[in-house]
Amino acid sequence: MEAPPLPAAGGDPPGGCAAAGGGPGALPPLPTLKPGAKSSSIIVSPRQRGNPVLRFVRNVPWEFGDIVADYVLGQSTCALFLSVPCPPSLRYHHLHPSYIHDRLRGLGRSFELRLLLLQVDVKDPHPALKDLAKVCVLADCTLLLAWSPEEAGRYLETYKAYEQKPPDLLKERVEQDFLSRMTDCLTSVKSVNKTDALSLLTAFGSLAAMVDASREDLSLCPGVGPQKAKRLFDILHQPFLKVPK
Repeated sequence: MEAPPLPAAGGDPPGGCAAAGGGPGALPPLPTLKPGAKSSSIIVSPRQRGNPVLRFVRNVPWEFGDIVADYVLGQSTCALFLSVPCPPSLRYHHLHPSYIHDRLRGLGRSFELRLLLLQVDVKDPHPALKDLAKVCVLADCTLLLAWSPEEAGRYLETYKAYEQKPPDLLKERVEQDFLSRMTDCLTSVKSVNKTDALSLLTAFGSLAAMVDASREDLSLCPGVGPQKAKRLFDILHQPFLKVPK
């Protein structure tokens, strides 16, 4: 028995509200957005009409437009959406493995950053993910995984919201005073928390004094104990450069 026709990934079923054509129920033509054009909104392809992800794009404006990608998130960023399994895109991908290849080929080199946003909600997605990861590597495309429509919507919002932001805005902010910098350094050691860092700094006063201390001396600090002391001692005495064997 021949399999019934399936909807395009992340889109509407054939004949649904995104169907093209004339007649009383036909939709008006959508504005066309050329690659590189500036817009304050996320531009959404009509094939995404009815996608539950759009309900969770609340913090940035979005509008439908005539685009090749599923979403245009900026002047140089676009995204394709593949949902698993509703709409039944994973099944669609298995039946039509060339679908994603064709979509990526259709994008060409118009966008510097191309995303494949994949919503995962099946028990064993690993075989399909392995296949799609290879496709993304070969097509110079970034694969993003989301486990709910809400998470997928947040990804889309974040890319748009940070479109004009400088890269250093995403960096972790570390205060420049001595206590903050030492706490940040010491808590990078597994299981050493901020309270432990304060105890160590109170007892030894400086990082140099901690380096000179023995495991036993480190373990005598309140809350540190032998295990944390051993980890900290080993980290502090590792060579900065690997010695070739």
